[in-house]
Amino acid sequence: MGADVGGGGSVKSEPNVIPMIDIMLVLLIIFMIVTPVITAGFQAKMPEGKNLESAPEESGDVLLGVDREGGYYLDPGTGSISPVSAEQLEDVLEQIYSARAEKIMYFRADADLEYGKIEDALLIARRAGVRVLAAVTDEKREPTLGRR
Repeated sequence: MGADVGGGGSVKSEPNVIPMIDIMLVLLIIFMIVTPVITAGFQAKMPEGKNLESAPEESGDVLLGVDREGGYYLDPGTGSISPVSAEQLEDVLEQIYSARAEKIMYFRADADLEYGKIEDALLIARRAGVRVLAAVTDEKREPTLGRR
């Protein structure tokens, strides 16, 4: 392979590339198997809102809403929705849930709102004592395909 066995006594100065080719082929096979797994990552399709039963909001339900700009709106169970600043939200929720045995809050957010703002609102609610969060969605309408 790298040395001439018969005669002359001269040394060849060619590199022995056979082990390097073997290693490269093994690495190529490994990367061919691993790369699709790495690029695929974790894929999940989020559920779409389909209300199987109509569940209208009751008068005692606490509802937190977040608009497109990230502003908070709160209905403390009285039926009247009022804007609340981000600084006051945790204190207001603590006052509401300190007197309640049922620690359930309904949450409604604009569809175009970035997820970070939704996460912030949920963390504030958790710190204020909310134990169960329920997302309010609009019912997904099936396409009518020309029916009127």
